[in-house]
Amino acid sequence: MVLQPSLKNCLWLSCVLRTPKAGFRSTASGALVIQSVSNDVYQNLAVEDWIHDHMDLEKQQVLFLWRNSPAVVIGRHQNPWQECNLRLLRQKNIKLARRRSGGGTVYHDLGNINLTFFTSRKKYEQMENLKLVVKALKALRPQLDMHVTDRYDILLDRHYKISGTAAKLGRTSAYHHCTLLCNADKFVLSSVLKSPYKGLKSNATPSVPASVKNLFEEDPSLTSEMLLDAIAKEYAMHHHTDHHITLINPADETLLPGINNKTKELQTWEWVYGKTPKFSVSTCLNIVYKDSILDVKVNMDVKHGRIEVCNIDLPEQWLPPALYSKLVKSLTGSKFCPNETTTLAATLLRVCPQDDELHSRWNLLCENMIMLM
Repeated sequence: MVLQPSLKNCLWLSCVLRTPKAGFRSTASGALVIQSVSNDVYQNLAVEDWIHDHMDLEKQQVLFLWRNSPAVVIGRHQNPWQECNLRLLRQKNIKLARRRSGGGTVYHDLGNINLTFFTSRKKYEQMENLKLVVKALKALRPQLDMHVTDRYDILLDRHYKISGTAAKLGRTSAYHHCTLLCNADKFVLSSVLKSPYKGLKSNATPSVPASVKNLFEEDPSLTSEMLLDAIAKEYAMHHHTDHHITLINPADETLLPGINNKTKELQTWEWVYGKTPKFSVSTCLNIVYKDSILDVKVNMDVKHGRIEVCNIDLPEQWLPPALYSKLVKSLTGSKFCPNETTTLAATLLRVCPQDDELHSRWNLLCENMIMLM
């Protein structure tokens, strides 16, 4: 395996790239294997966007290899509150990202390999890509029982999912990306991909649960580097070229002009949460107060990640009517977000009458509202 330390020494091929300043190593077959030196999910997703938007994939096919530090990645049309445990993500400092392709939610860490196959739309073929991956793995370990399903998953031992698929089809370009579970933390995976939120109704695309297994459980002698090398080699053989892997830095503006703006956009609240399809929350809060349980019905409509309609059915005398009205009015139009609701609640509390019991009731209500988010 020959690793190219930088693309700056590569040939500059404006005939291949739509952006004249960028350059990639030329291959006779028009096939290229690149690997990110970053483990940041937003940077690596930005590379996918950049290649799709800027490279002429009619003339050069690309295999992009990448791994991320712990992150949950949802599909383009998914609802994060429905798909994962956002409170747990915040506690564990696990990033949440929304990709531009469809498909279901996945957990990434350094025990997971990500593969992105870029082609023209005419040459797009998910099944062939997955068969190539299986062929590469079987070349390493012929005894592994793996096959590709009609749902474009790779199963191990006919039951355990080790790879899931998603894709983006542009007008002329396309990419298909898939995961490969090597040694991911399955406990964290199962914990963060379990939504605790109740009463959500949404038309967002739901994920399909599956039993998963790590390849290294089947064969502990394997390493991620071995798998990456085998897949790159099989890809190169398929395209009749040598199997150089070119390392790239996703923050390199000289190589990928405009890449940092793409990265920043993928990190924004408006993209990660604001692109969620409209949904509603209809639930009952069971608030424990003075040895009794108070049932508070909450109904909200959320659009573009913001509360569009808010109704809180409180018992009479629980809050002064004026304060209740301020709460509902302030929540309407605000982000469906614990940080924003916490700030809003603290601001309103400052204008409350100095009454310890009232403050206690207020804090209990707001804490329970925040738990919905």
